[in-house]
Amino acid sequence: MSAIRLLVLGAVRQHGRAHGYQVRNDLEYWGAHEWSNAKPGSIYHALKQMAKQGLLIAHEIAPSTAGGPPRTEYEITEAGEAECFRLVREALTSYDQKMDLKSAAIGFIVELPRAEAVALLKERIRGIEQWRSSVTEHYVPEDGPEQLGHIGEIMNLWIHTADAEAEWTQGLIARIEGGAYTFAGEGEPFVGILAEGEKNPYATGETHPEDVH
Repeated sequence: MSAIRLLVLGAVRQHGRAHGYQVRNDLEYWGAHEWSNAKPGSIYHALKQMAKQGLLIAHEIAPSTAGGPPRTEYEITEAGEAECFRLVREALTSYDQKMDLKSAAIGFIVELPRAEAVALLKERIRGIEQWRSSVTEHYVPEDGPEQLGHIGEIMNLWIHTADAEAEWTQGLIARIEGGAYTFAGEGEPFVGILAEGEKNPYATGETHPEDVH
């Protein structure tokens, strides 16, 4: 559940205060429903669970002028901020994170100071190098996968994946060190959320019982 936790916490944090449908709309705007388990039910469940855990504060406000039940708006707590940044830092440094959590962390990397982002990514490189070394204790890439029969293809996949990860991470470090993007404390941040009532061109149109605008 870590990826959905990070996505929801990050979305609420960027709004300051947001109701569930706003959070869902943002995650669909980011395409998170395609590369993570950010489906409507899991989003609303995560909001409620994290409110119970003290990571979010739930504010019940009056229904809209159109009528309907009161809606709940969520605000991140100090503990929620800490959890959000813990997940970002963990995903940026750990080589073996799943793609959804890694992608979510990249989406929030600019919430960190530039120097810290670079330091975390360099730690990621060290982790990849250590992991690769542990594989090559038993497998010599230069000798080809056939040396271990078809099972060698597994190690070959691992090595190629590690090398691609390292190359991508080095490229990201170079871009950040070269001044790309606006990080925390550097000025107006990138706006990646939808304003209240703004049309979402990437909305799925799927309805859910807890969609309360």
